[in-house]
Amino acid sequence: MCYVETGDLALVQLAARNNAEWCDAVCRTHGVIGTFHPDVWASGVRTPELYPDAVALHQSLSVERVLSYVDDSIGCSIKDSFGVMDLRFAAFRVLFEAEWIYLDSHWRPREQKTRLRWAVVRNASALKTWETAWAGDSVVTGIFLPDILRHPTVLILGGYDGDRVVAGGVLNWGESVIGLSNVFAVTGDLSESYAGCLTAAVDRLPALPIVGYEAGDALVAAHQLGFRSVGRLSIWVKEID
Repeated sequence: MCYVETGDLALVQLAARNNAEWCDAVCRTHGVIGTFHPDVWASGVRTPELYPDAVALHQSLSVERVLSYVDDSIGCSIKDSFGVMDLRFAAFRVLFEAEWIYLDSHWRPREQKTRLRWAVVRNASALKTWETAWAGDSVVTGIFLPDILRHPTVLILGGYDGDRVVAGGVLNWGESVIGLSNVFAVTGDLSESYAGCLTAAVDRLPALPIVGYEAGDALVAAHQLGFRSVGRLSIWVKEID
């Protein structure tokens, strides 16, 4: 398990802010308007499936403060970006833990053979096809609505084998970093998916560091491409009142 070191704390703060901006963008397409406070992004109403009701932006955020911003009934979820909170007293449990990852702006793709054609998802039909591939058999769909395609700092990427979407990911960016999220591979080859998304970032976006968070096989794939872990996070969910 990776804990935040002093030198990496600023990187975690940048990654958390970028992730909160992505969460905010998705929520707004559903009519859910979150608020950025100095130490947390939070929504007073329940967010879409798989998206948190709050994202910690500073390591000093208290449990009491974050709960004051959200509807803390059953189903509430909190992203503790620094892995320091204990919400057990409020009937929350840890849903999963992951590690923030960071890749500096000097990264460039290696020459490699790939059967995939990478393209930006441009319309509602293509987005629906992309989401079905991303979701697989176990994840709810209807999260990514067409309005997200018009967001000025979001690119949804698909890796195509012929006309079939078999890989993909999402890029969102600001002044300091590019966020990479929702990386998937229908065939399980996450290294190829990561490489495709990173190449798209280099080709299409400013030369900025790339951040995200992963666990398990996806974390291994990210490390193989040069990402390093800079901190840990926890997702808490409330299941009983």
